[in-house]
Amino acid sequence: MIRRMIPPLMFGILGCAILVSLGVWQLQRLAWKEGILAEIAARMTAAPVAVPATPDPGADEYAAVTATGDFTGQALDVLVSRVEIGPGYRVIGVFETGGRRVLVDRGFLPESARGVGHWRRAGVEVTGNLHWPDEIDSYTPAPDIKTGVWFARDVPAIARALGTEPVLIVARSDTGDEIEPIPVGGAGIPNNHLGYAIQWFGMALVWLGMTGLYLWRIRRKVS
Repeated sequence: MIRRMIPPLMFGILGCAILVSLGVWQLQRLAWKEGILAEIAARMTAAPVAVPATPDPGADEYAAVTATGDFTGQALDVLVSRVEIGPGYRVIGVFETGGRRVLVDRGFLPESARGVGHWRRAGVEVTGNLHWPDEIDSYTPAPDIKTGVWFARDVPAIARALGTEPVLIVARSDTGDEIEPIPVGGAGIPNNHLGYAIQWFGMALVWLGMTGLYLWRIRRKVS
């Protein structure tokens, strides 16, 4: 009887060990992600500095910056929807500062107010965070060039369309024209590692239970 029980016992122990190791790995990933989120939060809330000369999408993502300059009147609208408000647009405008042309996400306008912010505005101080959103997938429609409506903040493509550097400042300060700022935040950054760890540990318990049940059935059958 013992000989018949050894293979399923070893198989059960091996399977349980693999599942537990995957759960531990997810806990390690959780600690790593929490460290990244803490770093991002520190960048977001740091004292704003001037826009770097050559911003790096990795090292400078979410960095707090400030700049003073003029909105040129060149802008486009990115279609979005907000809870309890409905559809509207993020106004992405060209901002000239210190001889440079960058993009500023000025914030949200309801659909009925579209067109606001598409004119020149001088002497504006913008405080916000650098951001290169990852909003493009295979289902994202191409921008409607005729109407100027886009469906994602594709920074390189928008920069080419408006003739700016591929640099986007998401405003957290009021830039005027009754456009509501939508500051960047860490809420949209996924951190599901704890849930994954619980799933792996739960599967390990199920595997262990099934192994015990199988061994009990072997013993019962032999006896």
